[in-house]
Amino acid sequence: MPPDVTHDRRGAQPSRPEIAQSWRRAELYGLNPAQTVDRLTVADIDRRSRLMRTATPVLDEIALHLADTGFCVVLADRDSRIVSRRFGTRSVERVVDGIGMGVGCRFVEKNTGTNAIATPFELRKGIAVHGPEHYLDAFKKFTCYGHPILHPVTRRIEGVLDITCLARESTPLLGPFLRRAVGDIERRLLDGAREAERRLFAAFQAAQHRASPVLALGDGVVLASAAAAEILDAADYMLLRELMSQAGTTRHAPQPLRLASGTMVDVRVERIAGSSGALFEIFPVEATRRPVPRKQRIAAGVLPAAVERELQEYRLSRSRVSISGEPGTGRTTSVRYLAGDEPVALVDAADVPVADEGNWCARLERLLATHPGLVAVESVHLLSPPLAVWLAHALDDSNSWVAVTGAPPADLAAEHAGLMARFVARVELPPLRCRRNEVPALARAMLAACNPGASSRFAPQALRLLESQLWPGNLRELEAVVRAAAQTRSAGDIVPGDLPAAYREHAISHRLSAWEQAEHDAIIKALRAFGSNKVHAAEHLGISRSTLYNRMRSLGITGP
Repeated sequence: MPPDVTHDRRGAQPSRPEIAQSWRRAELYGLNPAQTVDRLTVADIDRRSRLMRTATPVLDEIALHLADTGFCVVLADRDSRIVSRRFGTRSVERVVDGIGMGVGCRFVEKNTGTNAIATPFELRKGIAVHGPEHYLDAFKKFTCYGHPILHPVTRRIEGVLDITCLARESTPLLGPFLRRAVGDIERRLLDGAREAERRLFAAFQAAQHRASPVLALGDGVVLASAAAAEILDAADYMLLRELMSQAGTTRHAPQPLRLASGTMVDVRVERIAGSSGALFEIFPVEATRRPVPRKQRIAAGVLPAAVERELQEYRLSRSRVSISGEPGTGRTTSVRYLAGDEPVALVDAADVPVADEGNWCARLERLLATHPGLVAVESVHLLSPPLAVWLAHALDDSNSWVAVTGAPPADLAAEHAGLMARFVARVELPPLRCRRNEVPALARAMLAACNPGASSRFAPQALRLLESQLWPGNLRELEAVVRAAAQTRSAGDIVPGDLPAAYREHAISHRLSAWEQAEHDAIIKALRAFGSNKVHAAEHLGISRSTLYNRMRSLGITGP
C-alpha cells in the first residue's frame, strides 16, 4: 500500500491539498527527499523556438525590475525543460546553479518533486510553493511561484514561468507580478499566432491553382483543398504532422507515404516562413500491381510491411515457416497471408485436450500426407513436451508445406524451442506496443472492415487516446475496441466519449523511448514468468521490489 504522504517522514505536514497531493505523487515515483538534482540530464535547447522568441523581450524587461534583488526568474518549455533564466545578482545565479536548476534540465515531479516548475506543469494552474512545502530538502530554503503559459488559441501548455527567492525575502506580490508577465507572453503568442495564420493562409491561397491536392497545417489550423479533403482522413493529418516535424526549413523533394486508406502517395513538404506550419502537395501514385486476393486483403494493413514482404518470399519458395509472437499479434492472419491463394489446413494445439491426443495426431498425419496446400500447426507452445517431440519427428518425415505458430522464442520451453528451431524461415511478430505509431491507421482499417459503407470515422482526439494505450491484447484487443466504438456511433466522428470507458484516458503520458520500451517489455516478461509475483520478478530482474513498483507506475504497467 502506498505510504501516507500527507505527513512527511520528518514530521512536516503540508496543509494545502494540492501540495499534499504533489507530495503523494513524488512518493509514488520513489523520490527521496534527501536526494539532489545536480545530476539531471542536460539536453540541448532550441533558442529559436517560438516560446523563446516570444518570451525573451518579456524576460529582458523583468530582468530590469529584478536588478540588485535576490530574485530570479526561470522559463521552462512545454516539456518542462528549463530554457532561459534571469537573475537579480550574480550571487543569486551561483545559488541557483548550486541546486541544479541549469538550462537544459527537465523539472518534473518524477525527478524534482514539488516545486514551482514541475507542479504548475502538472496542475496546469499557478501555484506558490513556500519553503517547507518543497518536497526535496535542497529546495526548502526557497519560496517560489510558478504559472503555466497557455497558448491563447490551442490552449495547449507552452511552458511555465517561475520566480524564486530565499524564503526570508518572500513577498505576496510574487503571484500578481508573475501573472502579469505570463499574460504579456500569452498576448505575444496570440499576436504571433495571428501573423502565422495569415502567412499560412496566404501560402495556401497561392497554391490553390496547382492541379494536385494541397493542404496547409499549422497550430490548430487545417486548410485543405477539395481534392485533398476527399483523399485524406483524420489519421492522415497525424502522419503529415510527423513529416512536418522531420522537415527542415526548405522545400523538400516528394516523399512516399501510405495513407490510412492504404493509398500510396508522394508528399512534398514546404515549411512556411514566419509560422510553425507547412504546406503539403500530394501526388497520388498510380497503382500498377495486380489485384490482391481476398485472403490477402484480410491481412492488408494489419501486418507490418516488413512481415508481409517476408511472407510473400516464403510463399513463392514454399518454405517451411515458424511464426512467433504474443497472443493477438496476428499469428493466424500471418498463416493465411502466407498461404495466399493456396488452400490452408489449420490444426490447433489448443484442441488436443478436447480431441484426444491420438485423434489429434492421426488427423495431422493425414493432412501431412494428403493436403495439397499449407498445413499450419498453431500454438505449438501449448503442446506437452512429449507431443512436441513427436511433432518434430513427424515433420522430419514429411515433405509437406508446413507452418507452425507459437509464443515468442524467449518464452518457449526446451522441447518447443527445439521444434521451432527446425524451421530455417522464421517470422517474429512485434507486439502492438512496439507499433504504436501505426495504431491510427490500423484502427481506421479495422473500422472500415467491421462497419462497411458507414460514414463514421475516428476523430483525432480518439486516435491519440488509442495510440497511447499499452495494448496487452495486441491487435485482437484493438479490434474489440474498434468494434465497440463502431456499435456506439455508426455515423460522424467517433470521439473519446464513444470509446469503452477503460480507454478514455491516456495510458502513458508520453511516447516511450526505445530504452523505456525495452524496460517495459522486460518487466512484463518477468511478471508473466513468475505468475504476477512481484517479489520473484524483482529478484529475477536484479532490482528491489520498490524499484519495480516505481518503474511499473512510470511505464504505465498495471498487470502482466
